[in-house]
Amino acid sequence: MHSVPYLSLITFLPILGMIIVLALPKSQSKAIKYVTLLVTGIQVVIAALIMANYNYSLGGVFEESSFQFVEKFKWIYIDGFSWLGKIKIDYFVGIDGISAPLLLLTAIVTFIATISSWKIDKQLKGYFALFLLLDTGMMGVFVALDFFLFYIFWELMLLPMYFLIGIWGGPRREYAAIKFFLYTLLGSIFILLVMIGLYFSTQETLADGTRVFTFNMLSMMNVDNSVASGILSPLNPNNLRFIAYIALFAGFAIKIPMFPFHTWLPDAHVEAPTPISVILAGVLLKMGTYGILRISFPIFPEITEQLAWYIALFGMINIIYGALCAMAQRDFKKMIAYSSVSHMGYVLLGMASLNTMGISGAVLQMFNHGTITAMLFLIVGVLYDRTHTRDMDAFGGVAVKMPVYTGVVTVAFFAAIGLPSLSGFISEAFVFLGAFAVDLIRVLTIISTAGILLGAAYMLWALQRVYLGKLNEKWADLKDLDGREYAMFIPLILIIIFIGVYPSPMLNLMNSSVNTMVKFIADAQTIYNSFAGF
Repeated sequence: MHSVPYLSLITFLPILGMIIVLALPKSQSKAIKYVTLLVTGIQVVIAALIMANYNYSLGGVFEESSFQFVEKFKWIYIDGFSWLGKIKIDYFVGIDGISAPLLLLTAIVTFIATISSWKIDKQLKGYFALFLLLDTGMMGVFVALDFFLFYIFWELMLLPMYFLIGIWGGPRREYAAIKFFLYTLLGSIFILLVMIGLYFSTQETLADGTRVFTFNMLSMMNVDNSVASGILSPLNPNNLRFIAYIALFAGFAIKIPMFPFHTWLPDAHVEAPTPISVILAGVLLKMGTYGILRISFPIFPEITEQLAWYIALFGMINIIYGALCAMAQRDFKKMIAYSSVSHMGYVLLGMASLNTMGISGAVLQMFNHGTITAMLFLIVGVLYDRTHTRDMDAFGGVAVKMPVYTGVVTVAFFAAIGLPSLSGFISEAFVFLGAFAVDLIRVLTIISTAGILLGAAYMLWALQRVYLGKLNEKWADLKDLDGREYAMFIPLILIIIFIGVYPSPMLNLMNSSVNTMVKFIADAQTIYNSFAGF
């Protein structure tokens, strides 16, 4: 237990902000906005303090003693309840090198999205209250180490995102919100069923020697803590473990979104207001890949190894299919949405390598994609606010009237393409190096490199259509960036350039945990193979 409960502060501070926002009169629009800005700004400060006090040498993954800023106490405890015996659910939070970068990403993207929300004028109290509730859900997912607590935070995001799209979105907002809700709810059902099975397959010993069922994720990773007769016990291997892995993976894959579960994403992005698109692409998509790394891989390591080729296959499909779809779009925002599908494929490919370089590239790609794609959606939002159209063929020569804005666009586009010295390059390079080193997925990796060429094609084509060439006189009165928009873009540009030039701090942050996970999966495979049935 750290002397300061940093993780509880950064997770539940938005709830306090939400209460204040709801208590303010709706006529106090500026106060509502400044409270939200203050809360998200404090979160960035807390995230910076966490990074400053982070011990890079601890691995985390499956040992409680290796997690940092841990807070653990009994939350729900019922004694002698029917045949179940004692029911014990802990408030158990902590971070390691896999969750720490995403905690920092969430704080940064949420703060930027708050600035982007400054022009929201419809039902302000409701918008910012739901915005802050969503913030708590996102933070909670990345710090929870109890599966029950994780699931609560996971579900907590569903309600505010549904309303933020359905009320403040575009013309087809109801359709997009319902589609998002149904897809995500389907994934949540899969996760819930597996969570229950794991609960009845895992026990831990209390101080008095009593054995109780547990939702503790780390206990679920420990073979010695499993019940021999458990539903999903590694001591009693059967096809249920395989089915559970597929169900859990599918639940997380919907959130990524992985092909063929991707169809909700373009609709949600196109209809969502710009700040919510920023959060959706910058943070929410990462929760799917994070869930696979945090839960699926270490709890089912033997199945992870068996299915690594298929994970790489879907990663390749995401990369190529997403890029081809992006190239076919006329809607600027939908193009960026499909580019997210493509770039999340790199994360899957790196994870499938099951080696340090590939998984490090995958985690870094999650962070880098979060900052780059947030910037891309802000770019679309700036242009849409001025022109009220996203049709790329309706533009031309925008750079003449908005040179500074076009410079920002160039940085974001080339970062997305993977230009050396910008952050997108180093993470994609690590993914390909790690994946190419594995014979099993080498051919898929080679095919996936076509995504780089396709990404350059649709990004440069968009740059040419919208910003270069002869000025369309229809947009002769366009104004360049204002002070608020500078405040949105400058932090993201600095992060993209800094990580592109000097990625070591971020790689060092995750290195120990990634090494621990790679070794854990390799060692666990040997142990699991010793049981009957493998």
